[in-house]
Amino acid sequence: MLAFFIFVGCHSIKKNKLQQNVETSKPNILFILAEDISIDLECYGMQAVKTPVLNKLAANGIQFMNAFGNNSICAPSRSNMMTGVHQNIINAQHHRSNRNIPLAAPYKPITSYLRDVGYTTILGNNIVKGGSKKIDVNFKHKPLGNWNGKTEFGLFDKQGSFETEDQPFFAQVTLAVTHRGGWWNMIREKSTHKVNPDDVKLPPHYADTPEIRLDWAKYLDQIEYMDHEVQLLLEDLEKKGMRENTIIIFIGDNGRANIRGKGYLYAPALHLPLIVNWPAGLSGGKKDTRLVASADVAATILETAGVELPAYMTSKNIIKKDTNPRTYIYSARDLWDEVLEQSRAITTHKFRYIKNNITKQSYDAHQAYLEFYRPAVHIMRGLNAKGQLTELQASFFNPTKEVEELYDIMNDPFETTNLIDAPNYSSAATQMRMYYKDWNSKHHDFGLDAINWKNCPPPDAVDLVQWLKKERPEIIQQMEQGIEPGFGKLVKAFRKLTTENK
Repeated sequence: MLAFFIFVGCHSIKKNKLQQNVETSKPNILFILAEDISIDLECYGMQAVKTPVLNKLAANGIQFMNAFGNNSICAPSRSNMMTGVHQNIINAQHHRSNRNIPLAAPYKPITSYLRDVGYTTILGNNIVKGGSKKIDVNFKHKPLGNWNGKTEFGLFDKQGSFETEDQPFFAQVTLAVTHRGGWWNMIREKSTHKVNPDDVKLPPHYADTPEIRLDWAKYLDQIEYMDHEVQLLLEDLEKKGMRENTIIIFIGDNGRANIRGKGYLYAPALHLPLIVNWPAGLSGGKKDTRLVASADVAATILETAGVELPAYMTSKNIIKKDTNPRTYIYSARDLWDEVLEQSRAITTHKFRYIKNNITKQSYDAHQAYLEFYRPAVHIMRGLNAKGQLTELQASFFNPTKEVEELYDIMNDPFETTNLIDAPNYSSAATQMRMYYKDWNSKHHDFGLDAINWKNCPPPDAVDLVQWLKKERPEIIQQMEQGIEPGFGKLVKAFRKLTTENK
């Protein structure tokens, strides 16, 4: 695939004495977060996509087959990875909330612990699209600077690149190309391997139309570009002589941005690709089937760096022998922009249980931001109005949710049949409810408390949609035809207009 790069400046903070005297044998850590992808890589069996770089990392490292997000939206998910604690325990569960509220003691970001043992902490890399400077956590923070959690809130020392003099380093690099954005068409146009819409295999919840097939193909184009960006990072490490002793942790920050994906609690939202590769420290070729939570990357990073884990962490090191493996993963969906949900999921090897505490709301919640980035939803809305969807497909547009859902994910991986009231699954339902009660007996779930709206600023998209309906109905008509109108340029124009009219 052809690549284009947007360069950002490089800023740094001087190493302290401990960092200057650190043993060079400590491994470097490259933490790669791919945005909005489920297990949609070739090495996980996704059809029509080519991901040779990640395939090789998996073949020569550890590929985790059962990694699940503790949340299905980016900011809460990134909060649990940055702290090693489930986001609902630290009041970080609402999307882009609490940005003016410091983390409560004793919680700290993992970068603070890494600095204490001599690591240079690095945000982003100029090699990849946009410079990958995203942090997106739900507590008070700054990209660069010192951290004490009271008056100083800096998470990283520098941004822009990793250099030999930074060793040992921890670098967090976000690959944003797979996030919905105005660049998708351009990436597809420049691709030397455009994914053929006829070759994709749609899940049964999707209507099979040309528009939906093309949208899926575009998504896979972005994954191929993302795979290319991983190659660029590996080549940079190799060129600088740091590849052998750099542990690479690759994970999706949350599931794919489509129907039943990002923002929901089904497999496309929670099931994440997770690959760990470290030439100097790990033998390769293993497919690990343990249950792994997204927060577990934090403990893995810290213990690899020689940090003793704080007692408060709910995270577990996934690359050492586990004598007490997880029985279940507790996942949550709370506020996302203007749409509040209180849904919880329990995932085991065999089952997924979902408890919806707010039921008087459709899965198609007409969330303003998503209106700009869900062609499949627009197309299927029209088909649903005409009665042209299957019962399964139409269920996405039901006006309410069921209180409880239970799926046999071993035999029904697409989660098509709710078994909560099936007599043959009564014992499974009882067990999953017990797991739900077990987690809540051990932890306070802040997401079940009354929401403090003043800490959750409303998104521009809500007013933008209303303005378009009144002033630019032709844009709404395009969206209804499955055409993405370009959210970025529209919101900029709307902000400018709003400012001028004040």
